[in-house]
Amino acid sequence: MAEPKKILLEVAGREVAISNPGKVFFPRTGRTKLDMVNYYLAVAPGALAGVGGRPMALKRFVNGAEGEAFFQKRAPDKRPDWIETVELRFPSGRTADEVVVSDEAALAWVINLGCIDLNPHPVRAADVDHPDELRVDLDPVPGVEWPQIRDVAMVAAGVLADFGLTGWPKTSGSRGLHVYARIVPRWSFGDVRRAAVAVAREIERRAPELATSKWWKEERHGVFVDYNQNAKDRTVASAYSIRPVPDARVSTPLTWAEVPSCDPAEYTIDSVPARFAALGDPWEEMDEAAGVLDGLLELARRDEAAGVPDAPWPPHYEKQTGEAPRVQPSKRRSAQSPASAASALAPPVPASPASALAPPVPAAPAPGKSSGPTGRRRSTMPLIEIARAASKDEAMAGLERWKARHAAVWARLEPADVLVDGMRGRSSIWYRIRLNLRHVPEAERPAQEPLEVDYDPWQNLSR
Repeated sequence: MAEPKKILLEVAGREVAISNPGKVFFPRTGRTKLDMVNYYLAVAPGALAGVGGRPMALKRFVNGAEGEAFFQKRAPDKRPDWIETVELRFPSGRTADEVVVSDEAALAWVINLGCIDLNPHPVRAADVDHPDELRVDLDPVPGVEWPQIRDVAMVAAGVLADFGLTGWPKTSGSRGLHVYARIVPRWSFGDVRRAAVAVAREIERRAPELATSKWWKEERHGVFVDYNQNAKDRTVASAYSIRPVPDARVSTPLTWAEVPSCDPAEYTIDSVPARFAALGDPWEEMDEAAGVLDGLLELARRDEAAGVPDAPWPPHYEKQTGEAPRVQPSKRRSAQSPASAASALAPPVPASPASALAPPVPAAPAPGKSSGPTGRRRSTMPLIEIARAASKDEAMAGLERWKARHAAVWARLEPADVLVDGMRGRSSIWYRIRLNLRHVPEAERPAQEPLEVDYDPWQNLSR
């Protein structure tokens, strides 16, 4: 018997149409669109606590979890009249009416659009200028094991508590952990980000071997505390979101007692509904624990008074007052090296074609590609490119193939030498992997090879 092309569900007193309910979204487990809808309805009280009443960007996977996703900030023109929206203004100056999920019916409706995870802004629709969440995103560099991430989460809990805030942990559903703190909606996005920078730097001070607040990937080690997730226009997968990974893991709220032994593989679309039914929502009392940022902002002022500049912002933001120069540390060190300083004081010498003072030459592109691992930028680092892929899983699979061929080289690399970048295309994210061979003797460095995965995000765009 043929699968129905559409079914109608009665949800919260409304009819919600689910198109292609049998469409498989997770090929490795066979989970369908209807399975996702049923999952979200089973955990609706928890999911709505995370996303309800907040504007959200629609991250749509119309071809399933292993297909290419695209972001849709503006609410679809064709939508039920009971779908709420609110206007947001972005750093670019543009505006958009974004969807606001208000009940189970709206939740089912956005899942029908192909949204696997839910990506709300840290504000309520009633006040879009003052966040009520500070988000601590713990993002491990490649090679960092799960126990270290858990340890850093416990440090984050202590930092928040010492500055008057209550931390609420959850698995990210991918490689990291998130810790949220509910705050009184009194401060601007800029102030909340300042507080998040202070948190990141304090975590690094307390656990310097485990965590880093360094923005530049070449400086990172251990677990990166991504303070910029608190900048305006940034969203994070909310509580109880299914994530687009092969086993359909869920970004699951935890108690602090669970964190030291938790295993993210245990929380999936199959297991979380039963957990929710048995235990309820560990974050149920979060709204009653709203705190203030006075302590963290005072810590930020102390850092600034000590001469610590503002931490770097994401590259598409305008240069901010007090922000350090947006220059890669390796390039900054090169420009400030003693040799450079001495050359500035020495008498001029005739130019030579082979002058050591010539600017660095961009790394060679992979065969068949027009740009190399640094694009148009010049870097003193010996970089090679491994993959350009539509999904992170594809990119990481390409890295595994490269590792198998170059085991001796891989053994010399440090976690921070593996650069995994989510690149924003026209409407979707694609992934690039590069390797920094700085710790490999020059004579042993492999040459740039054809890419393990060669994805072109612009291939099908009309000109």
